[in-house]
This record gives sequence, structure tokens and C-alpha cells, in this order.
Amino acid sequence: MVFITGVSSGIGAATARLLGAAGYRVFGGARDPERIQAAPGVELVACDVRDEISVRTAVDQIIDRAGRIDVLVNNAGVSLAGPIEATSVEEAQALFDTNVFGALRTIRSVLPDMRARRSGLIVNVSSVLGFLPAPFMGLYAASKHAIEGLSETLDHEVRNLGIRVVLLEPSFTRTNLDLGSKRTAAVIADYADALARSHRAVVQQIATAPRPETVAEKIAAIIKGPHRLREPADRRARLLRTLRRYAPVKGVDSSLRKTFGL
Repeated sequence: MVFITGVSSGIGAATARLLGAAGYRVFGGARDPERIQAAPGVELVACDVRDEISVRTAVDQIIDRAGRIDVLVNNAGVSLAGPIEATSVEEAQALFDTNVFGALRTIRSVLPDMRARRSGLIVNVSSVLGFLPAPFMGLYAASKHAIEGLSETLDHEVRNLGIRVVLLEPSFTRTNLDLGSKRTAAVIADYADALARSHRAVVQQIATAPRPETVAEKIAAIIKGPHRLREPADRRARLLRTLRRYAPVKGVDSSLRKTFGL
């Protein structure tokens, strides 16, 4: 049985469709499930990862109906683009409340059942920005860095209990999350030109980026395959991880700035 958060669109929706079609019993969490059409084999539950009661209620409902949760896919997330200087503390807190604390809420809610059965898999959807920050995506990258640290630590803590954790690291994906990133409310003129060039570069990258179905196929492979803590979701993500690890720092820095039009 698989529980996926954030199934209203993008990677979450594609993963729910794929796993449901493959014969898994899938529960999809969404803030307003009545507004979306459930794919065959997918049962929708109301789940707002920003709300502790909503998360716990969703998990209790799933266990009541299915008896267990074998796999949790922490996919729900939001983005934020803009200079760090222009990012308010309130904007940063809202982003972390979904991307980091939302994942923490679902993890804490499913672990008692997994511990009792000494079995379980938690897949946390990170990003290449979790190990390779990008300009004007500082707080989003910081949230994914936090997920990387949380996941690696958690895997050590639960491994002896029969539970494993996987970090899924997509590169740009053709979803509304990447293409329609929310902008910081504040605007600082000194950054405007570089921000505009960076945005154009991102749009160009997304035009040829993998579709969410590619990431969904990777999640399916993770569920069936041998455990690896970090799983790049596509060829570009694998290349970027290799470059980050082995290429000279100056070369990576220059390549990054060129990619983002700086």
C-alpha cells in the first residue's frame, strides 16, 4: 500500500496514476480532493501537509481502510523564486512549512505503524537543488538541503527497525512547480536584470526537461528495486550529481552561472 502526498498535479499525479495502473493500492493526499479526478486504482484523502491534524487524520483513515502503509512518498511541495535579500521571513517560513515541516509531519505520522510491523519505505522527493543550489532559488534550495539532511539522518535511525529512506532527486521537470514558481513579493531593482535572464534560462531548460511520468517511473523502480539512499531521477540529475562530486569547484561554478544566464 502506497501513500503519496501532493497528488493534485505534476509528479504526484503521475506517480499515483502509474502505481495504480500497476496494481498497487494507492492513497493520494490532496488539500482539496473534491477538485481533482482520481485515477483508476487511486483513493483520494484530504491531507494538507501544513496541518498536523489533517495529516494525522489522513494517515489514520488510510490505516483503517487498508490496514497498513508500506510506502510513503513525500511529494507535496511549493517553490519560491527571487533574490534572498527580497525574501521575507514570512515567505521563507511558509515555504519550509510545506517542504520541510510537511514532510516531517507525514513521517512522524506513518512511522508508528511502520515500526510496529518492522517494515516500510519512505521516499522523500528532493531535487538537484538539494545538492547544487541555483541563483534566485535560495530558499527553495535551502528547503531541499534540509530534506537531504533529514533523510540521511532518518535512514540511520530507522534502518535497524526494518525501515529505509530514499532521497529522490529530479532535475527540472515539466510541471507547474518548476514553470510557475511563486515570486517574492518584494522587488529590488538591482537584481531585476539578472533575475529576468535567469528566469528565461529556466523556461528554456523546462522546455526540454523530462515529463513527470519519467520521475514516476523512477519511483516505481525504487519501490521494487534494491535500496540506495540517493536516487537521481533522470540522466541530467545523474550528470549533475557526478559533476558536483568530481568536477573542479571553479568549473562547476562557471557552468552553473552560464546555465542560468549570469
